[in-house]
Amino acid sequence: MSAAQGRFLRRSWEIYRAYLLTALLTLVSGALLALLHLNPATADLSGWASFASHPVRETLHVVLLARQPWLSSVLPMYVIFALCVPAAVPFARRAPLCTLVCSLLLWAFAPLLAALIGASTFANWPFDPFAWQLMFVFGMLCRLHPVPPAFKTSETARWPVRFAFAAVALFAAVKWFVLVQPMPGDMKQHLAFARVVNFIGIAMVAAYFVHRGTVARIAARLPAVVTVSRTGLVCFVGGTLIPVIVDTATPHALHGVAALGAALAGDIVSIGAMLMLAKAWCGTLGRQKEKVRARVNGARCG
Repeated sequence: MSAAQGRFLRRSWEIYRAYLLTALLTLVSGALLALLHLNPATADLSGWASFASHPVRETLHVVLLARQPWLSSVLPMYVIFALCVPAAVPFARRAPLCTLVCSLLLWAFAPLLAALIGASTFANWPFDPFAWQLMFVFGMLCRLHPVPPAFKTSETARWPVRFAFAAVALFAAVKWFVLVQPMPGDMKQHLAFARVVNFIGIAMVAAYFVHRGTVARIAARLPAVVTVSRTGLVCFVGGTLIPVIVDTATPHALHGVAALGAALAGDIVSIGAMLMLAKAWCGTLGRQKEKVRARVNGARCG
């Protein structure tokens, strides 16, 4: 238990360092785009203009999590959650119902709690941790108190799964064909009810395919994708630059089929770059481990 708690504390520090590096890459890329007069929309999103005007103040804001440059904005939430795991898991193991009720109350009053700590401004805290903790608590409870295997194969369990498939299909259809414009920012910031239902539906569909062994078979055929998952933090940091480069290189004056083709080509390049980054990082780690083993074996022989 103590080793696990220490590991989560170290993980929180690792995520915080990754956040600082991601913020730095975001600001540097914004500075380069502004200097070269390329992709002004992305340059504005990076926050470089504000940083250039007040570098000392903005640096303090970034370090203290008061300001989170663009693509780095989700990581501070993970820092907080990793710090809370050593206390949350034992409580959830002993009192799962109480944990769920407390989590739901936090989610319901998330906008008010966020305002009390100054997180009500969308530019400062795009992901309100008081709201998003609900998804993490759901996952934690599912892991600590899993559904009995006998229930998964029962006729009763099939109906919730059918509803989950229908809900996921409905949400996808609405998003693709009806609500084609970006949704209001506070729906993401405070984890709107529709998002909660959608996420739960997706989780149930994923669990269904895991139970059938489908995910294991796919993972065996696509090891490169598994590698991305195992190097998630590295790929997240590297992914700061990949979309900026791809978006800058993609022509924005196209329309119709040409615009769709350019967008698909950009997606393919982004996915390929992410797979290559994960493979290169794992290769570097493998070589470092081999060097360590060689030194250890040499010391033992000596």
